[in-house]
This record gives sequence, C-alpha cells and structure tokens, in this order.
Amino acid sequence: MRDSVVSSKQVADSGLWRPKRSLSRWSEWIVKIVFGMFALISIATTAGIIFSLIFETIEFFREVPMWRFLTDTQWTPLFTNPQYGVIVLICGTFLTSAIALLVAMPLGLMAAIYLSEYASFRVRRWLKPALEILAGIPSVVYGYFALLFITPLLQPLIPGLQTFNALSAGLILGIAILPTIASLSEDAIYAVPQNLRQGSYALGAMRWETVQNVVIPAALSGIVASCVLGVARAVGETLIVTIAAGQNPRLTLDPRSSVQTMTAFIVQVSQGDAPTQSLEFKTIFAVGMTLFGITLVLNIFSFWFVNRFREKYE
Repeated sequence: MRDSVVSSKQVADSGLWRPKRSLSRWSEWIVKIVFGMFALISIATTAGIIFSLIFETIEFFREVPMWRFLTDTQWTPLFTNPQYGVIVLICGTFLTSAIALLVAMPLGLMAAIYLSEYASFRVRRWLKPALEILAGIPSVVYGYFALLFITPLLQPLIPGLQTFNALSAGLILGIAILPTIASLSEDAIYAVPQNLRQGSYALGAMRWETVQNVVIPAALSGIVASCVLGVARAVGETLIVTIAAGQNPRLTLDPRSSVQTMTAFIVQVSQGDAPTQSLEFKTIFAVGMTLFGITLVLNIFSFWFVNRFREKYE
C-alpha cells in the first residue's frame, strides 16, 4: 500500500499528469469561449432589433410630431385623411390584456396552490404537464376557437356583443397565458421552505390558514413576477386578438365592441397594403417601438419587484 502511494507521488512529480491538466484547462477555455459567443449572439440580436426599430421610428417622427402621435384620439393611418393617435391601439391592447389577466390570475393562482399544497405527488406529476399542454396550442387555434365557439356562445347572454369583440379575445387570451402564470406561481410556492409550513401547523393553524398567511406572502415576489410575464405575453400576442377582436381601431373600453391592438395593426400593414418606405409602412415601426417600450417597462417592474420583495432563506 505504501509502495503504491509512493509510486503515485513519483508519477505526479515526474510531470506525467501535466498533459492531462493542460488539456483540461484548454477544454475549459474553449467551452468558456463558446458559451460567451452564444451570449454575445443573443445580445447582438437584441441590439439589432432595437436599432432597426429606432432608425425607422426616427424617420416616422420626422413627418409626424410625437405629441400628435401620443395625443390624437383617432388612428386612421391608411385613410385619405390620416390620423396617428396610438392611444387608440394602446387602449385596445390594454382592454384585451386586462380581461386576460382577470381570467388567468385567479385561475392560475388557484391551480398553483392546489398543485403545490393539496395535490398528491402522483396527481401533481400528471396534472402539471397536462396544464402546460395549453401553452403548446397554436395561437391561430385559440383565435378561431374564440371567434367560432366563444362568441356565438356569449351572444345570447350578452346583448350587443359584436362578432369581433374584445371580450371573447380577452377570455381566450387568458386561457393562453394561464400555463405561464400557473407554472411559475407553482414553482414559487413549491420553493417555500417546509419548515415555515411546519411552524404554522405547530401554532395550530389549518392548512388554508397556512397557505393564506404564510406560504403566499413568502412566495409573493415569484407570483407577481409570473403575473407580469403573463401580461407581457398577452400584450405581445398577435393571432388571437387579430382573429377574435377584429381590426377596428376604436377608442373604447366596452368589451362588447370590436377593437384593434398594436400587434393586430402590425399584421394588417405587413400584409402588403402599404408601399414599402411610405409613411403608412413606417407606422408599424413606431407602433412596434411603443410595444417594445411597454413590455420593457413591465419587465423592469418585474425585476424590481422580485429583488425588492424576494424572501431569502438559509
């Protein structure tokens, strides 16, 4: 045994292990370079998208004043007498996203609580993937489901509901973002340390009291982050609102009416109705920059909230 130890030391001292160590260092250096290149590609892609939007948006604002873009109450850039009030598209986007959040937030939170606190391991193993299947359904399927099933179902119940309306689009949009909110909220709730639950039970609290007063406050930052990400997904959704909500730019908060969102307008102009490099075509870049700004603010708020209210456990 002693001889084997001595021989190992002799091999180490003789330098026979140095090639292996050198090869390991080279492989780590290569892996570091490759991963760094992947990170730089993602950053460069984001920067390219931003710059392409900025340049075309500047060209648009050279012909249309920004105050007019932000304060006009009509959006008719393709008409003979064009109006460029983006607030109309923002209102339609806000209306459908608000309805979606009202649907997805309570359903997603209740699903997350059930999966994390009440469901058995076997039920959770099957039910969570089944819930996440909703995220794999194509948006066009959701859109036609809202138009051909949800709207005819609601029209006898809601007087004045138009064929294309914000209500049906918002309801189905809420179902589309439900997996995002439910899955991320469930992960945040499941990550709460078990000793907090045991301490609450030791003080005589029931399971629902523990969930309400201990678990949910401890996982609040993750729950809010999931809701913000769901809203960002709803704001950027295209086909559902294009098919179900219509393409009628109208400044209204009536969910029974047809509205047009920012993404739906981008789709409309991108179909080839406006000549390239015309002012009408440049509107999609101005609207896209506005949409990018809204989603950026949502992500910044999510990042700030998570870092401000995140609970750290050791």
